[in-house]
Amino acid sequence: MLKNWASVLVLIQLCYYFSCGSCGKVLVWPMGYSHWMNVKAILDELVQRGHEVTVLTSSAATLVDPNKSSAINFEVYLSSFTKDELDSYFMEWITKWAFELPRSTLWAYGPKMQKTYYEYSDTIQKLCEDAISNKKLIKKLKELKFDVILGDAISPCCELLAELLNLPFIYTLRFTTGNTYEKLCGGLPYPPSYVPVVVSELSDKMTFMERVTNMLYLLHFDFFFETFNKKKWDQFYSEALGKPTTLCELMGKADKWLIRTYWDFEFPRPFLPNFEFVGGLHCKPAKPLPKEMEEFVQSSGEDGVVVFSLGSMVKNLPEEKANLIAAALAKIPQKVVWRFEGKTPDTLGPNTRLYEWIPQNDLLGHPKTKAFITHGGTNGVYEAIYHGVPMVGLPLFVDQPDNMAHMKAKGAAVHLNLNTMSSTDFLNALNTVINDTSYKENAMKLSRIHHDQPVKPLDRAVFWIEFVMRHKGAKHLRVAAYDLTWFQYHSLDVIAFLLACVAMAIFIITKCCLLCCLRFSKTGKKKKRE
Repeated sequence: MLKNWASVLVLIQLCYYFSCGSCGKVLVWPMGYSHWMNVKAILDELVQRGHEVTVLTSSAATLVDPNKSSAINFEVYLSSFTKDELDSYFMEWITKWAFELPRSTLWAYGPKMQKTYYEYSDTIQKLCEDAISNKKLIKKLKELKFDVILGDAISPCCELLAELLNLPFIYTLRFTTGNTYEKLCGGLPYPPSYVPVVVSELSDKMTFMERVTNMLYLLHFDFFFETFNKKKWDQFYSEALGKPTTLCELMGKADKWLIRTYWDFEFPRPFLPNFEFVGGLHCKPAKPLPKEMEEFVQSSGEDGVVVFSLGSMVKNLPEEKANLIAAALAKIPQKVVWRFEGKTPDTLGPNTRLYEWIPQNDLLGHPKTKAFITHGGTNGVYEAIYHGVPMVGLPLFVDQPDNMAHMKAKGAAVHLNLNTMSSTDFLNALNTVINDTSYKENAMKLSRIHHDQPVKPLDRAVFWIEFVMRHKGAKHLRVAAYDLTWFQYHSLDVIAFLLACVAMAIFIITKCCLLCCLRFSKTGKKKKRE
């Protein structure tokens, strides 16, 4: 019996050894809020597979709580900001972007949006500087001998850490403003004739004037990226490394870009081998609802329920808007589950129940759910796609208007402007999504596309992280475009050379013709004289 137990223990140890033989150490430079939710899903899976994960977070981090018990390690460094300062800044930035920036035209929206982004960028740069200038921290990170760094391109710094620690690195992101980092630094092809710029709210089928608008967006973001924001990062990175370098040069070294979308969301477009789609990696089958909430949902009968959430970043709405929305919701036969904080709207109907927090994924997966009123955040949109629920979009900022423009183009959503809509507009949109069966059919079509993948998005994301760890990078996937200057990439030097050759040939032929004509003229005159 003892021998049998000994054999079992040896077998368990051998299984552990071989299962963790390829386990590695992952360092994470995180981004907060909804971005953290996606990264956390990847990190939990990495931990479950035996990898050691360390999140490098500042003392001012608002969502990442290093004091909570977790299988993930947290390396906390001292920040120049306090928690309250950083949280207050983000909330102010979000409120300004959501309710104060006009989205009527590029000229009204673009510069103000860019200014807000620059303020955000300066804050991220300061957080990065706090970490990089901490010599004790950098020494400790070197001693821990990590295998790979995981970061979000919207929050630069992981590429600088990778350079200092001599490690391969991977991005996980939805997009960067105007797709500038992916295009200018990652080398991603971006034909503006059919690839809409993020925040343009256009589809891949554009009219002539829409293509003009798309080109203006492209030039706008390229110009501001090159002339202002990028210069500050270039100077900071050059000083940190002690040699001339640029943000794009370091970003271009990324071994993999994990994009949090998929073809159920994206319009067809060219991609590179080191870009991978992992949209919806956080989605899961619905779990049972809390008892009280389940009873409320079941009380809706055949009419069903509507789920309403503007995400975790918007705590409440202006009182006027809240009353406008509540009045419209009171007129529908469905029950409404509304995630809402703040003063209860005066026009709230008996069919609507307010909650400070809701199990959104579980509600969207409930068979009685008829529609989803959403701000258009990528996480919520993907949960709706996963469960096949049509949407009414009330986008507020950043990628949200663009996300809802995608869903509208695919026939799975109605897109409204929260700042200008009336109660009637909102009610009509909601009734359209619920009663017009085409919206449900299109949402289910997207759901079938999402589920019909050879490998689940989360498994695909983890595979590529492990791949980079196993092979110490993935440089074989990087196209030669990274080594070309902008005029070489667009073949402007070749075009100039060919034009010069053509011009030279035309010049020589013209000269020869002129000489021949001149000689013929002289010969003719000479014969006449004779």
